[in-house]
Amino acid sequence: MLFSERNFIQKNTQVGSIEVICGSMFSGKTEELIRRMKRAQFAKLPVEIFKPALDIRYDGHAVVSHDSNSIPSTPIGHSSAILLLSAETKVVGIDEAQFFDDELPHVCVQLANKGVRVIVAGLDMDFKGQPFGPIPFLLAMAEHVTKVHAVCVQCGAPATYSFRIVSSNERLLLGEKESYEPRCRSCYFGLGSGNN
Repeated sequence: MLFSERNFIQKNTQVGSIEVICGSMFSGKTEELIRRMKRAQFAKLPVEIFKPALDIRYDGHAVVSHDSNSIPSTPIGHSSAILLLSAETKVVGIDEAQFFDDELPHVCVQLANKGVRVIVAGLDMDFKGQPFGPIPFLLAMAEHVTKVHAVCVQCGAPATYSFRIVSSNERLLLGEKESYEPRCRSCYFGLGSGNN
């Protein structure tokens, strides 16, 4: 009897999850996050969306894609603020996760363990091609990972790297097409003939 009661409880408890959408700049990460969040809203699920307070490129209080699609969000300075969300929230979206502190994976696990669907979008690599911020830890903990690709501006192949075209060694340099361009492996590393 105890075994069947335990199974009944598990089947009727909402199970959370962590989903990560990653890739280079201009690959559609934010677009995909917005799409998933709008679908959750359409399903009448209580949602909350967060972004780093330092990201004010398009809008101070909305997550905005390069294609100008947007969804209202809450800018926060530290990932622990996400835990202050409403108890009714069923889906949490987090954009530009690479800019958050190292506590973000722990916060996401806490939310998922409470039954929340957590959808995280961010760069998996910085401009040097190195793993970026808390994203590698989130990739390891996620139930679902989607790696999206941009188009290499040099050759048209699928691009996975964010090539910085301005002179700066700052790891955190907010920018758009004036600062970065997507490149494939060959063009990023200059492996083929005629590549930069």
